[in-house]
Amino acid sequence: MLNNWLKIAFINYKKNWLSTIINLFGLTIGLTGFMLILMHWNDEESYEKWNPKKDNIYAFQQHNIKENRYSPSISYPLADRAVKMIPEIKDYVLVSGSGMGFKMITKNKTAYQKDGMSVSENFFNFFPFKLISGSYKDALKGETSIAISTLTAKNLFGKTDVAGESIKFDSDNFVVTAVYELPKGNSVINPEFVILAYEQLKNDKEGWGNFNYGCFFMLDKNADTEVVQKKLYDDVFLYRAKMNAKGAGVTPQKFLEMYGPQGSLLTPLDQMKLHGKAYWFGTGDLKTMMILFTLSVLILILSAINFINLKTAQASQRAKEIGVRKAIGSNKSKLVLQFLLETFVICFASYILALALTEILLPSFNKFFDKQIVMNDWRIYFYSFTMVLLIALISGLIPAIYLANFKAIETLKGNFARSRHGIWLRNGILTLQLIISSFFIIASLIVSSQVKHMMDKDLGFSGKQVMIVTFNDNVHQPWLKYERLKNEMRKIQGVDDVSYGEAVAGSYRYSNSNMDYMDKTIYAQHGSMDYNYLQFMNVKLKKGRWLDSKLASDTINNVLVNETFVKQFGWNDDQAFKNEFRPGFDEKPYKIVGIVKDFNIQSLKTEVEPMIFFHYRATSWKRFNVYNIQLKIKPEDMDGTVKRIKKYWQASVEPGYPFESNFIDKQFAKTFVKYQKQQTLFTILNAMVLMVALLGLFALSSLMIEQKLKDVAIRKTLGASDGTLIVGLTKQFLWITLIAVIISIPISYYLMNEWLKDFAYRIDMPIFPFVLSLISLLILTFAVVSVKAYQATKVNLVKYLKYE
Repeated sequence: MLNNWLKIAFINYKKNWLSTIINLFGLTIGLTGFMLILMHWNDEESYEKWNPKKDNIYAFQQHNIKENRYSPSISYPLADRAVKMIPEIKDYVLVSGSGMGFKMITKNKTAYQKDGMSVSENFFNFFPFKLISGSYKDALKGETSIAISTLTAKNLFGKTDVAGESIKFDSDNFVVTAVYELPKGNSVINPEFVILAYEQLKNDKEGWGNFNYGCFFMLDKNADTEVVQKKLYDDVFLYRAKMNAKGAGVTPQKFLEMYGPQGSLLTPLDQMKLHGKAYWFGTGDLKTMMILFTLSVLILILSAINFINLKTAQASQRAKEIGVRKAIGSNKSKLVLQFLLETFVICFASYILALALTEILLPSFNKFFDKQIVMNDWRIYFYSFTMVLLIALISGLIPAIYLANFKAIETLKGNFARSRHGIWLRNGILTLQLIISSFFIIASLIVSSQVKHMMDKDLGFSGKQVMIVTFNDNVHQPWLKYERLKNEMRKIQGVDDVSYGEAVAGSYRYSNSNMDYMDKTIYAQHGSMDYNYLQFMNVKLKKGRWLDSKLASDTINNVLVNETFVKQFGWNDDQAFKNEFRPGFDEKPYKIVGIVKDFNIQSLKTEVEPMIFFHYRATSWKRFNVYNIQLKIKPEDMDGTVKRIKKYWQASVEPGYPFESNFIDKQFAKTFVKYQKQQTLFTILNAMVLMVALLGLFALSSLMIEQKLKDVAIRKTLGASDGTLIVGLTKQFLWITLIAVIISIPISYYLMNEWLKDFAYRIDMPIFPFVLSLISLLILTFAVVSVKAYQATKVNLVKYLKYE
C-alpha cells in the first residue's frame, strides 16, 4: 500500500511539476531562514553556559524607576554591605575595567598584551577557568599579583608553566600567581590577563556614590531573587540614603529619588547576554531577535499557504481518482494518510535542501553578524525537523481533509467543482499571504526611511578630518603627556589643529554625576576638555562665551552646558547664567558662562543628555582621565599626514604599543551599523517573501485559469476580445490583493509605530509606504496573473468546444 501511495505521489509531482518546484523552493527558502535565525538565537543564548556556578551567579543592575532606566553599575560600599547584611548573598565580585592593554616586559621578550581586566580579589571564585599553573588561592591578593591566560603565557614566555615569573608594566613588577585556560564555550568574560583593581578599590572604599563597577552576586541556591531585590532596597540602598539624606536636607526616599538606586534587577549570569536590561560587557537585543525569528516563521507560513492553496486548487485533477478509490472501498482516513505522505515527502526533500543551503550560506551569515557559528548543535536539527513535521501536518492536513471529503457519486459525475467551499478556502488563504507580503513591503520601506533620517540628521558637530589617537601607555600624569604632545604634534606637516575632549562621539566612554541646584537634581554627562575643543568640533554656541585660557576662573569653576541641561533644570537661558550649581564630583559651586546647542555623541536612538563642559584641570581628578589627543587634518594629502602621525607616535610617543586611532565621523557612523543591518535584513526578507508569494500566486492562478479554459473558449467564440478576457481572468485576483492591502495597513501601522517608539529621533509615520505597497502589489499581481491569462486567450477553440 505504501509503495502504491509513493508511486501515485511521484506521478502527481511530475504531472504538476511547476507547483512541485514552487513548493520545494518556498519551503527550502523558509526553512533555511528559520535555521539561520534559530542558530543565531541559540548562539546568543549559549553565553556563559560553560560556568559550573552559573545557576547561582546573578548580574546586578540598578533600576531608575522614575525614568524606567537600568544601569549595570554599583559602588564598592553598596556591594560590600549587601553581602554582609543579606544572608542569601554569599559573595560578590566587582569589575572596574575590561579591554585593558599594556606593553609587558619579561626576561624573554617585550610585547603588547591586550584584553585584560581589573577586578576585585575573588574573581576566580565566580569564574573558575581551568587552572594550568599556580594556584587560585590568593591569586589576586596582592597589589602586584597577576593571573594570565595560556595564550598570554606563550606570547610572553613561550610556555605555560610560568607561575612565579615576573612581568613588568605600568612602572611596576607583577608576579604571575596563576595561569588559566579560557573556556571553549561562548563567553564575554574571557580576559587574557587579570589584575587587582587595588588603587581604585582603596580609594572607593567609602565612596558610596562612586558607581564605578560592574557587579556579580553569588546567591544561595534556594534564594528568591524578588526577596533579595527587596532586601537590597531596605538594607542597602535605604541605609546609604539615611546616611546622606540629612546632609542633603531631604528625606531618605527623596534622596533615593534624586541619586538612586531606587531599585535593582538580578539576572542569571547565563541569561545576561541576551536578556539583560543593562550589562557591563554590552547588552543584547532580544527584541530584534524576536522580530527576526517571527519574520522567519512568517516566511514558512507563506510557504505552507502556497502548499495548501496549490493542493486545493489541484482538486479537480484528483477528483475522479478519489471518487474511484472511494467507490471501491477506500475510507477517509486512508485517503488523508496518503495525502499527508505526499506532503511529507515534499517537506522532507525541502529540509534536506535547506540543510545544504544553510551550510553554504553560513560563512556569509557569520560575517554579517560577526560570529563563528557551526552546525554542530543537535537542537538545531531537532527544532528545525520538528518545524518540518509541523508544516507537513498543517499544510497537508487541510487539503487532505478537503480532498477526502469529496462525495464519490459527485466526483464521478464531475460535479464537485460547483461547490464554492474550496474557492472560499483558497481565496481566504491567498488573502492572508498577500497581507503578509504587504506588511513586509511597508515595514522595509519604513525601516529604510528611519535609517536614512538618522544618517541625514544634523548631529550638531563635525567629525570630518578629526582623528582621535588613544593613549595606551597610561602614564601617572596623562594631562602633562597631552600638553607636551599637543605642541609637538602641531608641528607635523598636514596637522591643522590639536585638542582634547573626554566625551567623544561614538566612543561610548561615559562619565556622569548628579548636578544639584537647591532641592532639584539632574544627572549630566561630563565633558572635560581643552579650552578650544567645542570650537574644534564646530559645535555652535547658543549664548554666552567660550572658555578662555586667559581667565583663571575658567580652569576653576566656570563651565559651559548644553541646551538640554538648561531645560531639565527648568531655567531659561538668562536664568542659567545667574544660578550656580554643585556637581556630585566637587563641593565647590560652578557657574555657567556659555550655553551650546545640543549635539549627539552617543546614538541617534537616544535623546541628547544634559552635558557639562569644563577644563580638565578644573578638578583634582579629571585630569588623570585625559586619555586621548585629537588632531584636525588638512584635506590635502590626508593619507600622507596619517602616515607621518603614526610614524611619530610609534617612534617617539608610545614605542612598542599599537597605534590606536580612528576618524570621529567614521567612529560615530558605527552607531548606525545595527540599524543598517536591520535595513539589509528587512530588504532580504522582503525579497524572499515577495518571491515565495508571487510564485505561489502564479502557480495558483495558472491552475485556476486552466479550470476556466472552456469558459474562455466559449466567450472568445461569442466575440470577446483578448483584453476583455484578460481583465475578466485577473479581476478576481486584483480584488483579493486590494482587500489584503487594506487589511494589512492598520496592522502594519501599529507594529511599525511600536518599532519607531524605540528611537528618540524618529520619522513621522509616512504615507508613501502604504500607497506604494498597494500600487506595487496590484501591479505585480496583474503582471503575474496576466501572463497566464494572456496564454489562456490563445487556446485551441476546437479542443475545448468539440464536446459542446
